[in-house]
Amino acid sequence: MTDLWLQFVLTIDATLRVAAPLILCAMAGLFSERSGIIDISLEGKMLMSAFAAASMAALTGSPLLGLAGGILVSVALSLIHGFACITHKGNQVISGLAINILASGLTVTLGIALFAQGGQTPFLNKSERFTDIVLPFAEQAEHVPVLGTIYKEIISGHNLLVWVALFSVIVTGFVVFRTTFGLRLRAVGEKPEAVDSAGVSVSGLRFQAVIIAGILCGIAGTYLSTAHGAGFIREMAAGKGYIALAALIFGKWRPVPALLACLMFGFMDALAARLQGVEIPVIGHISTDLILVLPYLLTVILLAGFIGKASPPRSIGVPYIKER
Repeated sequence: MTDLWLQFVLTIDATLRVAAPLILCAMAGLFSERSGIIDISLEGKMLMSAFAAASMAALTGSPLLGLAGGILVSVALSLIHGFACITHKGNQVISGLAINILASGLTVTLGIALFAQGGQTPFLNKSERFTDIVLPFAEQAEHVPVLGTIYKEIISGHNLLVWVALFSVIVTGFVVFRTTFGLRLRAVGEKPEAVDSAGVSVSGLRFQAVIIAGILCGIAGTYLSTAHGAGFIREMAAGKGYIALAALIFGKWRPVPALLACLMFGFMDALAARLQGVEIPVIGHISTDLILVLPYLLTVILLAGFIGKASPPRSIGVPYIKER
């Protein structure tokens, strides 16, 4: 029973680590899509910022400069998306996909040019990464039944960006649902003409939303390459931007339900990693390929089952053309 409890606690601990970039991307998508801008480019921005952060950390030796580089690159891509969709009223889905394709090819090309390691960055040592933070008395708490294990394994031992991801849910909920800015943001995604008639710039609000989304995606990408990982590798986002988008839809564009959906995906991923090579009674060994595909299969099932039931912001994907 003790071993089973420890394995469960360690799986929850891994869930938080795996879910952190999903949470950040889901909150990014919430800001963007609540303002009426579809953000399929979450995947590309996360991938590009992961490369920028790892490259900056490798060249400067500073994870904080890596974080700054990741955020700047992600915001730049968000502004490109905004320029195409807000300024020029372009198709938001096509713009997002173009950014994803650009990031997929550009990261490898720049990686080869800068480091000549097949599109990867050099391995980052501890001083170049966001390392785990051990909270006070974590080692001593290990001997306390149940609560001590939870404190040592789940609460303690996470890096700074995991806490930033969890804190982002609180901040997003407060900003979107408890501030004047949030009220205007939601209004511009539902009825932009009403916001415009009140003298507030629709384009300005939407640009602010995509910039915030870029910041959060930049942190997510930085986490992948300088906190959860130790450098950038090809396609390391591995569809996490799309999974975050699915979690956002499943959570009906609200922070806490989206958080729970991200944790569910994270739990499936963490569980899949622990089931590899394990023999289950009656069933026996499960194929490794089947285990690895479980999180993505869950994404498809949830989208197929819930995308018709979720009601998006009324004006999402519709360019606002001011009447003269």
